[in-house]
Amino acid sequence: MTAYAVFLRGVNVGGINLKMAEVKETLAELPVTDVSTLLASGNAVLRSELPADALKEAVQNALRERFGYDAWVIVVPADDLDDMVGACPYPPDDASTHTYVTLSTDPAALDELWDVAENAGTEHARLSPTATAWLAPVGGTLDSAMSKATAKARFKATTTTRNLRTMLKIQAAAQRLAG
Repeated sequence: MTAYAVFLRGVNVGGINLKMAEVKETLAELPVTDVSTLLASGNAVLRSELPADALKEAVQNALRERFGYDAWVIVVPADDLDDMVGACPYPPDDASTHTYVTLSTDPAALDELWDVAENAGTEHARLSPTATAWLAPVGGTLDSAMSKATAKARFKATTTTRNLRTMLKIQAAAQRLAG
């Protein structure tokens, strides 16, 4: 069995309000074990024998059916999450800066976002083919070029962003499952 982190896109923002207890119930009906949800922003860890792509489809379909919204998720094996977080050259936060990680199922989308960061002068680092870290000033995240870019409709199905502090919490939970 593989331990996975599951990242739901756009949960508890923009009118899509899900109770994490209900998300956990929904996920537990799939061919998975040891489901835990983390924080209210749509994060879960679980174990499954399904490959990541099949698990992604199963989770999306279950959420769409149960909650009636256009669910998009990113599924990351715990080992890959360890590698991504370990590759991040930035601290979780400091007094003036927040670190974010944008995950994507489409490396070409991250390439496009890389160009956005370059053109805006945003400090950023590619963590893997499916993850990019970037910095935003405290209090300026929503006004940042990367935040505005990742909110665009064309990235909805393939990307999601988390604060590095959140990623560290998810990583720790996934590591516990991976044993």
